[in-house]
Amino acid sequence: MVRACSSVDGKSKVYRELRLFSLKRKIEDAVQRTEKMAPTALQIEEAKWIKLDGLIRDYDLWDDPAKSYDVLVKLADMARAVDALRDLTYKAEEAKLITQLVEMDAINYALFEQAYTSSLDMSKFLDCYEMLKLLKGPYDVNGASMVIKAESNGNYHEKRRATNGGITSATVEFEFDYAYGCLQGERGVHRIISGSETGSTIDEVSLAAVDIIHLFRDSAPDLKISEEDLLILCPSSSPEVKVIEGWSGVVIQHVPTGFVVQSLGERSIFANKIKALNWLKAKLLIAARDVGVPSINGFKKENVFDVWRDKVRRYVLYPRKHVKDVRSGVEMPDLYSVLDGNIEPLIGAHIQMRLSNDMPP
Repeated sequence: MVRACSSVDGKSKVYRELRLFSLKRKIEDAVQRTEKMAPTALQIEEAKWIKLDGLIRDYDLWDDPAKSYDVLVKLADMARAVDALRDLTYKAEEAKLITQLVEMDAINYALFEQAYTSSLDMSKFLDCYEMLKLLKGPYDVNGASMVIKAESNGNYHEKRRATNGGITSATVEFEFDYAYGCLQGERGVHRIISGSETGSTIDEVSLAAVDIIHLFRDSAPDLKISEEDLLILCPSSSPEVKVIEGWSGVVIQHVPTGFVVQSLGERSIFANKIKALNWLKAKLLIAARDVGVPSINGFKKENVFDVWRDKVRRYVLYPRKHVKDVRSGVEMPDLYSVLDGNIEPLIGAHIQMRLSNDMPP
């Protein structure tokens, strides 16, 4: 009995030492990467911050309030980047010290686990920092609105209920910086399918189109849209809409392009109308850039991007659960991890593909 207990204790000690060795290697890799990247990145961000701060000191902010706002926003962004990189340096020094103390058995296992958690944070921050530096589009820094619509036969996501039960569409707003730059690769058709991709029978469980609209950071640009090109539906102008749909929002259609935007979440019809118009302006600006025209005049429906025509991703449920990104070719074996929101590898792959192919964002 004593011999058996001794054997179990010995195995536990071996497993513990192997885990410590594995975690130590991962911590050292993260620390080494941080020590290599953080000082240079911090030096660059500090230089940019000091330069812009000096310009502000020599500039009368009251002469041009609009320009001053943009400058102050940039200065705040740079200050946050500097603080984050300094904090990253401190975390790396702390994690490095803990790994050294572990070798001398001077700390407990819980503190070592804390160092490992810090190393994960360091790696995640550096991945994000590197990716954001690739986003240089004119609207990449903006927030984003994600609009998800189910196919006519589908009932996938939403906040607006279908007349035959289920949910047909949802809108989610992301107000953090670079949301549009990161999420615009999600624009297109997402398919959840059951069955073999190469087999004779494929049962489509759900089909949804995702559109990504960038959110203006302060105010919408003065984009002139002819009232004759707009079809606006709201309860005040169309009482039957309220009876049928049961909501008090605003729907705006841009007739030349066929773009349709809607706002349901504001407290007044006026606020919903302003928000819907801003979304429409954002869609028109992106469409003009995609087509390569200087203005929105003369747009035709056939020249405009249609999210239902562009396949983005397949989520396969059977027989082998996996996710396949159609554009980049990236495949992820952990289906449920992706469905839970782990899409960073897919976002990064699309950004890299966009840069290599010189695609318009």
